Amino acid sequence: MLKLQTPVDAGQSRTGISYKDRIMILGSCFADNIGRKMSDLGFNVCVNPFGTLYNPVSVSNSIQRLECGIPFSEDDCIRMGSGSPLICSFSHHTSFARETADEFLENANARLAEASEFYRDCNKVIITLGTSWCYRHTESGLIVSNCLKRDAKEFTRIRLDLQMETTILKSILEKAPEKKFIFTVSPIRHLKDGAHGNQLSKATLLLAEDELCGMFPDRCEYFPAYEIMMDELRDYRFYAEDMTHPSDQAVSYIWERFCDFALPDSERPLLAEKEKEFRRSRHIEGRRK
Repeated sequence: MLKLQTPVDAGQSRTGISYKDRIMILGSCFADNIGRKMSDLGFNVCVNPFGTLYNPVSVSNSIQRLECGIPFSEDDCIRMGSGSPLICSFSHHTSFARETADEFLENANARLAEASEFYRDCNKVIITLGTSWCYRHTESGLIVSNCLKRDAKEFTRIRLDLQMETTILKSILEKAPEKKFIFTVSPIRHLKDGAHGNQLSKATLLLAEDELCGMFPDRCEYFPAYEIMMDELRDYRFYAEDMTHPSDQAVSYIWERFCDFALPDSERPLLAEKEKEFRRSRHIEGRRK
C-alpha cells in the first residue's frame, strides 16, 4: 500500500494517565488545547492557572508560586501598555487583566489558592514548552511570563541555552519527587523569532527534555507532539489561518495520538462514554442556540 505519511513512533507511556489521576497542565497554547480536551472529557485537570506560559523559566516560576502559595500583592500589579488602563502582572497572561488592582488580585489569588492546593495533591504533571526565548524586565531583573504590551525598551530579549534549561527543569522534578511528568514541545511555530531562530529554540527545548528523561527515567517521559505535527501533519491544511497554530483537526489528531500513548486500554471504555456525553451536551447546547 502506498504510504502518504512518515509515521512518528510515540511509543507507550510507562505510567500513563487515568481518570483517577489529578493532572496539572502547564505551558503554551498547545497545553491549553490539550487541557481543554481533557477537561471536556471529564479528566481531573487544572490547566494553566496563570494563563499561557511559553518558556522554561516562566513555567518554573509558576510552579514555585504554586508550591509556596504566597498570594500576589499590589507590588505585583502592573498597568498594561499600549494605552490600556487594565491591571495585570508579569506572572500572568493578559487574559487575567482587570480594570482595577483589587479586581485583578481577587481573581489571581482565588485562582492561585485553588491551583496551589491542586498542585500539592496532584500526581501527574504535563508540561508543554513553546520557546527558549525569554524577556527580562530591565528594571526588576525578572524574566516575565508576558510583556503585557508594554514598551519593548523595558525588556531585554535572551535565549536560554541547553545547560540553563536543563538545570531549570531538573529543579522542578527534584522538588516534587512524588509526581510523574510528561513533557512535550509545542508544535506552534514562533516565527517572530525567524524560521531559523524558531528551529534553534525548539532544538534546545528538545535536547533539554531528552536530558531530563535520561536523568529521571522512572518519573519523566516525552510525548512527540512537535514531531507528529512536523512529520505526520506536514501540510498547511493542518494549520489555522495564521499558519503557525495547529488547526482544530490537527489538535484532535494529536490528542488521539496522545491517548494512544498515555491512556491504558482499561480506561478506553470510560473515555468513549465521556466522549458520547460531551457530544450530546454540545448537541443540546447547539439546539438551544
